[in-house]
Amino acid sequence: MRRVVRGFWGPREEPVEAVAGRWNLMLDRLAGLLPVAGAGGTWSRVRESGAAAETGTDEASLLAALKVQQQEARYASDGAGLYLVIGDEQGWEIEARGLAGGASEFLLNSIVIGVRSPDGADVPDAELLTAVAEAWGPDFGDVTDDDVLDALEDDAGFGVGEPGVGWVGYLSPGRAALLPDGLTAVRKELTGGGVLLDIAPQGDARAVVRAYVQLRDAGALEPLPRPMDRPAL
Repeated sequence: MRRVVRGFWGPREEPVEAVAGRWNLMLDRLAGLLPVAGAGGTWSRVRESGAAAETGTDEASLLAALKVQQQEARYASDGAGLYLVIGDEQGWEIEARGLAGGASEFLLNSIVIGVRSPDGADVPDAELLTAVAEAWGPDFGDVTDDDVLDALEDDAGFGVGEPGVGWVGYLSPGRAALLPDGLTAVRKELTGGGVLLDIAPQGDARAVVRAYVQLRDAGALEPLPRPMDRPAL
């Protein structure tokens, strides 16, 4: 099965050194949550051109990789990107893509982690989204898959790039302040602010759609104004 763990935020210009530190923090957390990300496994860095190359996850290695990407980037305002992959023979595979530190008024900063797991494997969804939220301080985030995203688009009018939730969701403090009273999701305050929402069992698309509509109608999923002038609602 494949799921994605995501976080998005508006313009927040940061030096590449700070972005490397956030990557390092997140990857350290992943190593403690997913067996393939720890236990001596090696990440590969994927580039738009050229072969993938092994890379370390210490800050110095991540900083060097981000600086290479910065030199190749088309627009400096977009920030620094990185695309890392790792897998094993048991059927685990992780893809981690990020574009961060940017000040674009129209392109969201983002981190997206794709996790492919063997059938029946226990994947700690809430903990993975917590790791993303506490490392990156996004505006909103989710754990979702193609079936849930399709249901949101078909049944609730959700659009690509808009704030949303999956069977687990994260909302920044400004969005969390707008949570409706009738929402039944279990709420957990996170370090650094914001709220993690345990909305439904994995794959329960109907429950996710219901929660999404409640949150949207309450204003908690209002898109950032365009052009964007702040990182979070």
